[in-house]
Amino acid sequence: MLWFKKQPDKQAAGEAELIEPAELAVALDPQLFLRHLNSLKETAELDAGFETYLESLRAKHKLFNDALKREAIDSLDLERVEVLLEAVFSARRRLYPALAALGEAAVTAAVKALLYGEGRVEQRIAAFVALVPDAPEGDREAAKMAAKTRRAAYDFAAEMLHFNAPDQYPLMTRWVWDQATVSGALREFIRGNDSMTEIPLGTSPEMFEGARQWFAAQVAEQGIYRDVAFWIDLVQAQAYADYFRSMAEGMLSADFGRGGGPEEYIKKFLGIDALRRSGRSRVKHDGA
Repeated sequence: MLWFKKQPDKQAAGEAELIEPAELAVALDPQLFLRHLNSLKETAELDAGFETYLESLRAKHKLFNDALKREAIDSLDLERVEVLLEAVFSARRRLYPALAALGEAAVTAAVKALLYGEGRVEQRIAAFVALVPDAPEGDREAAKMAAKTRRAAYDFAAEMLHFNAPDQYPLMTRWVWDQATVSGALREFIRGNDSMTEIPLGTSPEMFEGARQWFAAQVAEQGIYRDVAFWIDLVQAQAYADYFRSMAEGMLSADFGRGGGPEEYIKKFLGIDALRRSGRSRVKHDGA
């Protein structure tokens, strides 16, 4: 089940980390939840079905947990990191060159500190993102690329936390919520969001956990008590897929291609989309 306990002010090393849920600054709407859940049901029926989606998310959890659980983390290498990056659509095209430049030992230490180090989770995420070096002063293009790489590092950190321990950590990727652009799946559960220019949710782990507990309550209302974390991921992905398809794809299609159905977007957001037929990795080694 999901975690519903308060996180202590100071956490001893080795203890299971608990995130205290925050009260959301803007209310989420149960009717919009039902609308997106029904859309998800329609999408699943037209595709491979709910169980296939859930199986894919369970397999992703196993992939991450096999590589990142405490007893395996010291054996993490760049080859396994590439396999994990393959399952994170927003990081697979940008992050590997920066990690490779750090070297295997530094990357292993950074991932271990992110997952099992001291300090609160937002501090550990920030430390992982800070591994991406600054661009040379005055180089605008390099600065732009560094900013994109940091955003990829943030998403990779968020996915490692969630898919290593999906009941412990909410999914905190930018497609779920990005305060900088006031966009993400959470916006699609706010009544009247089309007219809102400001939605002050923030990006704290406590906010994401507060939202997740709200979603868990909505899921329970539907009589669903298994794989709750993954049901929440799927409903959020459906909502963002609906939004994404309503936008001009020419502006947003760099990672997606054109003309995809909602099931394709859902799978890509969650990193459970099909591998290339050639079997080649989609992880970019040159940062292009």
